[in-house]
Amino acid sequence: MSTHPLPLDGITVVAVEQAVAAPFATRQLADLGARVIKIERPDGGDFARGYDTAARGLASHFVWCNRGKESLAIDLKDPRGLAVVRRLVADADVFVQNLAQGAAARLGLDAATLCAAHPRLVAVDISGYGADGPYAHKRAYDMLVQCEAGLVSVTGTPGQPVKAGVPAADIAAAMYAFSGVLAVLLRRATTGLGGPVEISMLEALTEWMGHPLHHRMHGGETPARTGLAHPVIAPYDVFETADGEQLLLSVQNDREWRRLTEQVLGRPELADDPDFATNTARTAHRERTDAVVAEALATLTAKAALAGLDAAGIACARLNTVADVAAHPQLAARDRWREVESPVGALRAMLPPITLPGGAEPRMGAVPALGEHTEALLRAVGMTDEQTAELRRDGVIA
Repeated sequence: MSTHPLPLDGITVVAVEQAVAAPFATRQLADLGARVIKIERPDGGDFARGYDTAARGLASHFVWCNRGKESLAIDLKDPRGLAVVRRLVADADVFVQNLAQGAAARLGLDAATLCAAHPRLVAVDISGYGADGPYAHKRAYDMLVQCEAGLVSVTGTPGQPVKAGVPAADIAAAMYAFSGVLAVLLRRATTGLGGPVEISMLEALTEWMGHPLHHRMHGGETPARTGLAHPVIAPYDVFETADGEQLLLSVQNDREWRRLTEQVLGRPELADDPDFATNTARTAHRERTDAVVAEALATLTAKAALAGLDAAGIACARLNTVADVAAHPQLAARDRWREVESPVGALRAMLPPITLPGGAEPRMGAVPALGEHTEALLRAVGMTDEQTAELRRDGVIA
């Protein structure tokens, strides 16, 4: 049986990108079949290459965000380098950039300028705070935007706000850029016109703040930081088992509470006790509610507790470490791991979450070395070996 081709086969993307937001967006496009040409500085390239050396000498951020791309190391400040990129853009379907605010416009690589010259092009500007307003030129790294968007204020314990453990602002911006590109490509398929896409990290992450933001704006109190507990549902927290593991469980309604009391806690009388019978009562008496659950689970091993909770239809989960996730039985059973080539050999990576049954498997290409594809790409735009040698001699390419 023939499989459907990857949906972005034949699409070419040129990206002047760095760090996480734009690279993660374009990696999604590469996984779905697009050809992604990554423009990097000759003197070190994308600075994410230097974040760490955890991936057998490569930076873990870079490995995560840049598989399946071609690396062109070229100096955009040199007119010859900029001319090469302009030639690549003229033949591209998509252009993505996340340079510092104003830098792309000075090079003529902002979305508005490029789309005016190339009406079929989909051009994406990713910035921290947007193209205008009082914050437009403010530096915008992930943790700074997490603070500005209020995410830090609702994450952590009552006494200590904390950032998210992953770059949430970068990822939010990346995924809206990815979906924005797909939307405009769809429009182009019917109208023939591409167009600009603008993504702000602040606006992307503020959208993700939907529940606490709407709760507060429309008359409620700002949700309290409650660690792993839920601010308005009880029991919904982490509890320790007899063998020292930690399990999170969640009771979403009073029917589930009754099943928990009868089948796991061994305290069926609590199902009708007015101090516990409703979620409102359990939340009002949260410490007592949690103490009852904690006492019961402390007598069970994690295996026994999970079996009992599952049998009773109570939502539950292990509090896994990162190492546990890498060995997760569900991911293994669904065959979600692959190997991706890189300058240091094969590296383990997870299949993208977008699964297309009946279609070709995502294209998880190699992680490129800096400038690995420079000469081939210059030849493709008509440069001679002598011209390439001159650019290399002058430090314009690497």
